[in-house]
Amino acid sequence: MIRYLLRRIGYGFLILIGVNLLTFMLFFTVNTPDDMARLNIGGKRVTAEAIQNWKEEHGYDKPLLWNEKAKGSDKLTDTIFWQHSARLMVGDLGASDAGRDIAYEIKNRMWPSVALAFPTFLLGVFVIVVFSLGLVFFRHTKLEIGGVVFAIVMMSISSLFYIIFGQWLFSKVLRLVPISGFETGTAMISFLILPIAIGVFSRIGGDALLYRSMFLEEINKDYVRTARAKGLSETAVLFKHVLRNASLPILTSTVAVLPMLFLGSLVMESFFGIPGLGSFTIDAINAQDFAIVRTMVFVGTVLYVIGLILTDVAYTIADPRIRLK
Repeated sequence: MIRYLLRRIGYGFLILIGVNLLTFMLFFTVNTPDDMARLNIGGKRVTAEAIQNWKEEHGYDKPLLWNEKAKGSDKLTDTIFWQHSARLMVGDLGASDAGRDIAYEIKNRMWPSVALAFPTFLLGVFVIVVFSLGLVFFRHTKLEIGGVVFAIVMMSISSLFYIIFGQWLFSKVLRLVPISGFETGTAMISFLILPIAIGVFSRIGGDALLYRSMFLEEINKDYVRTARAKGLSETAVLFKHVLRNASLPILTSTVAVLPMLFLGSLVMESFFGIPGLGSFTIDAINAQDFAIVRTMVFVGTVLYVIGLILTDVAYTIADPRIRLK
């Protein structure tokens, strides 16, 4: 187990290097340091001297990856990539192009994201599993057909529709919850209940059909016939046997999304004005703040690698027959 985890951590480190480099190249393929300077200074009507001063102040006056004018190792280290992106590998998040401490921003903004994503995640898994098992329980009936049609319709509609319709109906027409915003303490519930409900509701379609397929694959296996022969009810068979044996693919699709608990939902936070990491990332993209963008992509990759490792560990817990080597 230890050797396997160390090997996976090593692979994860290589993935981080590749993602870091790819993010850097993609960002500077679309933007140039001059574009970033113009946007931060204030529009197109700025002098070349002002642009150069901004680049020198923020360290964007150097070559991207290779400095031909430097000597020795400075050819590699005296570059934008080394001084802005490579330091992420040692945990140095640095400051944004606007001068804000990125680590401080993440520390403050992660909690609204967790408050939104954690209930959405737990309720979503519970509702989808119960709904899928219900489809299997009523298989070969009109209820199953209706449920499958409902799931297909749900899957075919964009989540943006649910957000806009939910805000219009529950906030503007019925005035049950605020349309956007965020507060701490118990007042937070009124701001989060609608986005959580929409987040759960919008996931039912595709995930329910996936889980239903997994449960139907298990329902005709020998251990299920044995359980029925012992006199167990169909409900007990589904929840005690089928659900347990189908838990491995469910773990794959749930543990791997744990990074979203910290990074938040980009679309949901932006539409509902929640000051989490999702809206933080969107604002940085709009402002062409490379420091924040590359940090958020890097943090998301780290959490995703951790999620995959936790998935493998969870496999051994759910099924002791699996041994990691």
